Amino acid sequence: MNFKLIITLSFFIGGCFNVFGQKEHQKPNFVLILADDLGYADVGFNGSKQIHTPHIDQLAKHGIQISQGYVSAPVCGPSRAGLMTGRNQVNFGFDNNPIVDLPQFDENYIGVPVEEVTMADRLAALGYVNGLVGKWHLGEADHFHPTKRGFHEFWGYRGGGHNYVPTKPNGKPYPNNIESNYKTPQPLTYITDDKGDECVDFIKRHKNDPFFLFASFNAPHAPMQALEKDLALYENIEDKKRRTYAAMIHRFDINVGRIIKELKTQGLYENTVVVFLSDNGGPCDHNASINAPLNGQKGILLEGGIRVPFIISYPQYLKKGVYNQPITSLDLTPTFVALAGGTTSKKDKLDGVNIYPFLTKEVKGTPHETMMWRFTISAGIRKGNWKLIRLPDRLPMLFNLDKDPSELNDVADEHRDMVVEMLKQLGDWDVSCPQILYMEGNRWRREQVNLYDVNYQLEQPESSKKKI
Repeated sequence: MNFKLIITLSFFIGGCFNVFGQKEHQKPNFVLILADDLGYADVGFNGSKQIHTPHIDQLAKHGIQISQGYVSAPVCGPSRAGLMTGRNQVNFGFDNNPIVDLPQFDENYIGVPVEEVTMADRLAALGYVNGLVGKWHLGEADHFHPTKRGFHEFWGYRGGGHNYVPTKPNGKPYPNNIESNYKTPQPLTYITDDKGDECVDFIKRHKNDPFFLFASFNAPHAPMQALEKDLALYENIEDKKRRTYAAMIHRFDINVGRIIKELKTQGLYENTVVVFLSDNGGPCDHNASINAPLNGQKGILLEGGIRVPFIISYPQYLKKGVYNQPITSLDLTPTFVALAGGTTSKKDKLDGVNIYPFLTKEVKGTPHETMMWRFTISAGIRKGNWKLIRLPDRLPMLFNLDKDPSELNDVADEHRDMVVEMLKQLGDWDVSCPQILYMEGNRWRREQVNLYDVNYQLEQPESSKKKI
C-alpha cells in the first residue's frame, strides 16, 4: 500500500481523512480505565520490581505520568461519585460507601442524587455513545441505574463487588449479578477477561462514533481469586495473598493491553484520550497491596489512601512525560467536556478544572492551590505542599509533602499559625456542606481510626525472580 499516495490524495480531497479513513479533527474518543484497590507501588511505572505490568507501563511510557494524582475519597463509592460528576461528592452528601446496612436510611437515597449531572450525561449531550463495562457502585435502586445516568450501554453489576470465577471450589455456582441492556450476558469465565471482551467489543461496534468507554474493573479488589496459570508466574512470592494479588494484577494488565491494541487496530488510538487510575489506594490489610513510598492505605487520608497510579494519554496532542503538579480525578469531567467541544461554567458547581492546558503547558502554575477531603471520621486539606489531617481522637497532624512525602514527621507543633489557618478553611467548608445522605455501620469508624496507627511498608519489595 502506497501510504504517501493516500496522504497526498487526502490532502487534495480536503485533508478530512487520515490514513486509517478516520475523519481528522473529529471529536476525541475517551477511554477511562479504572482499577479497584490498586496499590500505588504495584505497577512498574511507579517502581514495582515484584509485580510486572508491561501493558500499563507502555501506556505510561508514551503518555503523561501524573506523579501526584489524587482521588476525592479513600474508598470506592465516594471516589467514583466524584469521578463521575466532577464534584466533590461531599458537596452532595455522598460521604460514605453506598451500603444499605442501617435501617434508619432509605435505600432510595443511597446513590448519587438524580439531580447531579454525570460525565456521561454531559458527553451524551455532545453526541457521544457511552458504555459502562463493569462495576457501578453509585446506587442500586432503579432510578440510579447507569442507563438513566448518561450511559447508553451497560454490561456489569450495580453493586460494589463481584466474584471473579463462576463457581466455588466445591463446584456450586457463585451468585451472578451481571446484567446488560444490549445482550444476554454470557456465562462468566474469569470476570477480568470477560470485561476485557466487552470493552474490545464496544470499541469494534462504535469505531465510527465518538465514544466514551468507562472500563470499570474490580481487579484487584477482594475476593482474592486468581487463575492457576497466573499464580504460577508468581510462585516465588511466599505470601499466598500477595501471590494471588500479583496474579490478579497480571490478568488485569493483559486486558488493559487488549483495550489499547484494539484502539490501534481500529485506527483510533492517536485520537483517543486514555486515562488510567485506581479508585483509591491499596488496602494493605485486605489484599496485600503496597503503597510505598506513601504512608497509609485505603480508608484513610494519608497519601496511601488517596494518591493513586494515574496516567493520561492522548498521542495526537499530548507529548509524553511526567506531570508533577497535583491534580485530582475531579478534573476529568471538565477536561473531557472541553476536549469534546462542550463548556462548563460556575453554575455547574464543578470542583475539578480543565487540566488540558496545564498538561500542554499553555497555562503555567498549579491547577489546585487547595484540595480538601472528608470521609467519615477524618477530614484533610492540602494547601501548596502542606497537608493537614483532622481526626477525632488526637490533635491535627501537619506534613510538608515536599520534604516528607511519606508523612512520617508531624510538624504541627512547629507551625501553629498554619495549623489554625488550615483548620479554619477546612472547617468552613465542612459546616457548609449539605446533610449526609446515609452512613455506613459504626464498625468502620473504629477501624479507620486504628488504621492511622499502623506501620506501613514504605519500600518496594524485591523482584519476584521469575521472568514474566
